[in-house]
Amino acid sequence: MALSSNTKGAILMMLSMAGFTCNDAVIKAVTPYMNVGQIMLIRGVMTSLLVYMIARRMNALDHIRTLFQPMVALRVLFEVTAAIAYLSALGQIPLGNAASILQSLPLAVTLGAALFLGEPVGWRRWTAIIVGFIGVMIIIRPGPEGFTLASLYVVSSVFSAAARDLVTKRIHAGVSSLSVTLFSAAGNAVAGALLVQPFGGWQPMSGELFGLLALASVLVLIGYQAIIMAMRTGEISFIAPFRYTSLLWAVGLGIVVFGEVPDVWMMTGTAIVIASGLYAFYRENKRRMGG
Repeated sequence: MALSSNTKGAILMMLSMAGFTCNDAVIKAVTPYMNVGQIMLIRGVMTSLLVYMIARRMNALDHIRTLFQPMVALRVLFEVTAAIAYLSALGQIPLGNAASILQSLPLAVTLGAALFLGEPVGWRRWTAIIVGFIGVMIIIRPGPEGFTLASLYVVSSVFSAAARDLVTKRIHAGVSSLSVTLFSAAGNAVAGALLVQPFGGWQPMSGELFGLLALASVLVLIGYQAIIMAMRTGEISFIAPFRYTSLLWAVGLGIVVFGEVPDVWMMTGTAIVIASGLYAFYRENKRRMGG
């Protein structure tokens, strides 16, 4: 039986979340040894080379002028901004906490669609958005005991990623997903090169660290390609909830790899964010069906 576009989109979204979250775990393990700029540069170069070879083999590489299409260039900008913010946070807070804050991304996408794309949002979904961001505040815990600047980095990455996802949906269908992935990876490499020195300078790498970054480049390639294909395959309102599968990976990896046990604040806030997001999607689907 052939899969529907939404089912394919959901599978791709889950694959993307697995790739990105496993990449996050690898990067978190590397952050004590090199700065964010160096990580972005090395990972970006390796990912770009992988994507380029795949695209050439599949004859799916668009002309370089594709990059200068406004939507593609804007997507790269938002992707780079989100990466800088999120990678800056990873070395400072538990993986599960970072992933929990990221669960507000679907709500941020809904907010952005309402504010900038004129999508109608009723009072129920506005309430869900507000409650969801209250959940984020519970995770962050503003105050001397729970708050860290790294939490704000994750929040800023959420809004940058939401803008990226909204822009992705508006990239011309004739632009191949592999080209968008290549431009995104190359953009991260260029940004990393510019940030190496301001962020502390180049650090020598062992073979093990190089191997970990090579693994991260493969994982982020899977994440890039799968999320671009997901956003262009199914309806955002249907596939976006499958982002929440990333939390399962993050909590599991946090416990097994880093010994990070989630606290009650993180679990409570995450439950509120996810419940709000699911309700917002439910209302969106009902609105689409005329309910």
